[in-house]
Amino acid sequence: MGAAIQEWTVTRPWAEPHCALGEGPFYEAETDSLRLVDIKKKQILYFRDVVAAENRDAAAAGPEVVQLDVCPTVTADIDGVDPRERILVGVKHGLATLDVKGGQGKYELLVPFHEPSNERLRSNDGYADPLGRFLLGSMTDFGQGPFQPEGGLFLFTADSARELIPGLTIPNGMGWSPDLRTMYFTHSPTRELFALDYDPAPGGGGGGDMSRRRVHYRHTSGPAEPDGLRVDAEGHVWQAFYGEGMVLRIDGRSGAVLGRVRIPTRNATCVQFVGEDLFVTTAADDGHDADAESKRLGGAIFRVHVGVRGMDLFKFKM
Repeated sequence: MGAAIQEWTVTRPWAEPHCALGEGPFYEAETDSLRLVDIKKKQILYFRDVVAAENRDAAAAGPEVVQLDVCPTVTADIDGVDPRERILVGVKHGLATLDVKGGQGKYELLVPFHEPSNERLRSNDGYADPLGRFLLGSMTDFGQGPFQPEGGLFLFTADSARELIPGLTIPNGMGWSPDLRTMYFTHSPTRELFALDYDPAPGGGGGGDMSRRRVHYRHTSGPAEPDGLRVDAEGHVWQAFYGEGMVLRIDGRSGAVLGRVRIPTRNATCVQFVGEDLFVTTAADDGHDADAESKRLGGAIFRVHVGVRGMDLFKFKM
């Protein structure tokens, strides 16, 4: 028999912002805030006093909401820039900077995916890499019919965008091993978590190259699709699964399942570490077969103490 996996069960939400599609949780250390996006509502949400709050089981207050006129899909910090002034945001047509201080949802497109822009597509998940570049996926936008393999994974700098992997349907979560030599990447509809060799050396000689893509984990035990992810300090991947109400901890070397977090709503979308706590974002559950609890808690945020810290997320270099 295989070794028993570690289990965590969360029964109550930490916050209930009723997201339509909550995604991209990010811990902003400067303000002790958890920020995330609601892609469908075109919002960025800030929850304050994540660590400082006396009651760790519930958010100290409801979110501060920044309303945009375009869908934000992910956020990141910019190297050398106070996130209270400006942050990086994935938007429909590419990579943008958001004027946080102005507070009016004003953004500036930095680099588009394509010239001219393809109205069928929008951005999805994205992450700054160890060299300060930004990897951002594109996919079929809402209202454009069934999702098609017309998206891709793009590599952005401050003034360019280059497609690395074409023909993707829903490119999703990414992360790096603690030694920075392995990159993880999710493709949701094929239920695959990939690993790639990554060269962390800066400058010439192949710095930042990604190669030897292989399947690290394929989900075959249920109907869920892998969504966003984070990597912990021990090198293991915490992968959210959309459709089964869970997050799996997957061994970063063997691909074996080491642990499972269960939440009371089906559509887990992404995770974020704050200290040794794991935050889980979710989306609304409007499925015809959804039970009452999953419907009620769809779009909530969950918090669970897992006893391990996460890898710090990298910053984008302008």
